[in-house]
Amino acid sequence: MVDAFCATWKLVDSQNFDEYMKALVAISQDGDKVVVKTQSTFKNTEISSKLGEEFDETTADDRHVKSIFTMEGDTLVQVQKWDGKETKFVREIKDGKLVATLTFEGVQAVRTYEKA
Repeated sequence: MVDAFCATWKLVDSQNFDEYMKALVAISQDGDKVVVKTQSTFKNTEISSKLGEEFDETTADDRHVKSIFTMEGDTLVQVQKWDGKETKFVREIKDGKLVATLTFEGVQAVRTYEKA
C-alpha cells in the first residue's frame, strides 16, 4: 500500500513556504503503521499510526490535533483537525519524486522532495 512512499526524502523545491522550513522527511512502514519523521531547522517531529485510525498529534508548531492517514489510490493523505479547522497533506510520487500538497483554508503550498 504505502510501499512507494517508504524512503528518506530530501526537499528540492518549495512553493509558498518559507525557505528556512526546508526539511528532510523520512516515511517508513512499521508493521501496519505509517511513520513520518521530519527534521527541519524549526523542529524535529515523528508521528506513527495505522491507516484509517485517528490519533492525537502535537505538530511542529505545538498545536494539538486529531490526525488520520489514508490511502486514496496512489496518494498518501493526512488530515489534521483542531478547533473547527482542518489541514490536508496529500503526498504522491511523480517522476520518482515525492510531491506534497498542503492545503489550509484555501491556501495551498506544494513541496517537492527527491530521495536523499
